[in-house]
Amino acid sequence: MSFGKMNSFIDIISTEPIKDADGFVTKGETVIASVRAYLEQKNSTEKWRNMAQDSEVNALFRIRVIPNIDITNHHIISCDGKRYNIYSVENIRNRSMYLEILAVSIDG
Repeated sequence: MSFGKMNSFIDIISTEPIKDADGFVTKGETVIASVRAYLEQKNSTEKWRNMAQDSEVNALFRIRVIPNIDITNHHIISCDGKRYNIYSVENIRNRSMYLEILAVSIDG
């Protein structure tokens, strides 16, 4: 994957609750990484039809592995004003170079 194909900028957001100094818990969102990504929207190609994933998955992101950060399905991706819940994260070919993230759009 070259940087030429990674032309979308995404923010990976953690949605862990935040406790303030007074002990009150608020819903917090913290950007844990801002990276370049390859974005592919769901279309009717054979590749997408053959994917054994849930039918509501509608976006695929490929990013370089970020050292010391584990990306899980508890995170959210923000890209071009849209937000996506992460459905699955896969280490491509187990080489720890790239991650393939399948996601579901939150806003229509």
